[in-house]
Amino acid sequence: MAGAFSDVTIAVATFVGGHFLLSSLPVRMVLIQKLGENGFRLLYSVVAGATLFWSIASYNNAPFHGLWPPVPALVHLQMLLMLASAVLFATSITTRSPTAVGGERMLRDPKPPAGILTVTRHPMLWSFLLWAIGHMAVNGDVASLIFFGGIALLAAGGMAHIDYRRQSQTGADWGPVALATSAVPFLAAIQGRCRIDWAGIGLARLALGLAIYAALLLGHEWIAGVPLVRF
Repeated sequence: MAGAFSDVTIAVATFVGGHFLLSSLPVRMVLIQKLGENGFRLLYSVVAGATLFWSIASYNNAPFHGLWPPVPALVHLQMLLMLASAVLFATSITTRSPTAVGGERMLRDPKPPAGILTVTRHPMLWSFLLWAIGHMAVNGDVASLIFFGGIALLAAGGMAHIDYRRQSQTGADWGPVALATSAVPFLAAIQGRCRIDWAGIGLARLALGLAIYAALLLGHEWIAGVPLVRF
């Protein structure tokens, strides 16, 4: 059976490994010196896009080998995780963040982190992580564990790597952000290090998240071939 899933395994390993390799400080700094910041970002985008396309194609062509039967409760769990993922994604793309690409320029901003950053400083990666976990649970097959498991690993590892890189490259400037936020959602607020900025998150961002969620539900059959809403 292992041979049947070799293509998707190799593709996902290349996708995930390529991200971590190009993002590692030694490799990143050498490439930036040779290509410049914009050249490095272009190379990173091309490699990420090509390996993601390869991973998706390999996943779609992989045989189905179920590990557990469909469980209705997992379907409901997936719907909730998709909702949380959509809201996190919406807030991440509409909020300036010190953990985003180019976000190191924000580290000297005297204003404390606001909005969704008071929930987690990695909202986009959490949106991908929750999305991947939900799909692994509800699909319950080998190919999905490989594909979505790789994305989950990349998202979780990416949080730790970004924090390490920011601390290594910016030193003391990273301290206030690390102190006032947390990678784990709501942890900083629970520990009393910040207060959730619900006003900064705003109804408009929540509405955008709901719109993305509705679009995913309605368009899931077109995207993945599996209908989630029937009329």
